[in-house]
Amino acid sequence: MITPILSIIVISYNTREMTLECLRSVFRETKNSEFELIVLDNASADGSVVAIREEFGNKVTLIPSIENLGFAAGNNLAAINAKGHYLLLLNPDTVVINSAIDRLIEFANANPASGIWGGRTLFGDGTLNPASCWSRQSVWSLLCQALGLTSLFRRSIIFNPEGIGGWDRGGEREVDIVSGCFLLVKRGLWEPLGGFREEFFMYGEEADLCLRAQALGAKPIVTSTATIIHYGGASEKIRVDKLVRLLNAKKLLIQIHFSFWSKRLGFHLLFLWPLSRYAFHSVLSAFGRSSSREAATIWGEVLSRKAEWYMSDRSGGVGA
Repeated sequence: MITPILSIIVISYNTREMTLECLRSVFRETKNSEFELIVLDNASADGSVVAIREEFGNKVTLIPSIENLGFAAGNNLAAINAKGHYLLLLNPDTVVINSAIDRLIEFANANPASGIWGGRTLFGDGTLNPASCWSRQSVWSLLCQALGLTSLFRRSIIFNPEGIGGWDRGGEREVDIVSGCFLLVKRGLWEPLGGFREEFFMYGEEADLCLRAQALGAKPIVTSTATIIHYGGASEKIRVDKLVRLLNAKKLLIQIHFSFWSKRLGFHLLFLWPLSRYAFHSVLSAFGRSSSREAATIWGEVLSRKAEWYMSDRSGGVGA
């Protein structure tokens, strides 16, 4: 049996039809790279496991989990079974187009020192989905978010530094973080890093991975020659839950990657983001704006669950 150069890992959770479409696109568009396809299903209740078995049989390695392990732990478990020189993490709510995986492998082979590679993502309507990569979180980026500057000036590199505002994701560029929806990594780098930190149940795990990889000399890089469709958010339907998970991930990134002196400020600025959004939309809702009334309710619920995502730095440690 030929050892594949590439192991493609898909973590599925209640996205049956999207997952099937994703898997079909992998086989349809990947012709030049010998690959294996590993699908771990996180205890879906929508018949995903049966549907994948019926359509793909032994063409995929299917790992049905009896519990929802989350994205990080799910990928770690699937990667144990991987044999390829490269691991490609691919979201189930993506569609491979224009030989994107083949192109990404070609790009990686031409830039072997990078260690981590990514491509460009589009929404289902063909418009740019800028979430394919971003810059690391910082005190400045948290301040801009807390003050609403990131929302007001999304195309500004100054006020939207994490989102690399103003860049259309064209060409090639070294970045701090490659999105886990379409992330290629050397298995020889993934294994020394120990894969994802499993404290990150969903969101933030690829940021932590890329930052730790850079400490080992990796230089994550993306190219627009490898472009896929990424619908986004398919497995996370409830906005409050999504925001709480996102805030928890940002908290963990502060805890792990900020300096001793910037942690406390970072935690307080993180708290100010939902607080400022709640105050802003509460004021607008008083003037009869129905969309702001709904937004104020959402942010109010997020604030009511702050025990799940807010921490303050005390005496050099991290406390609740």
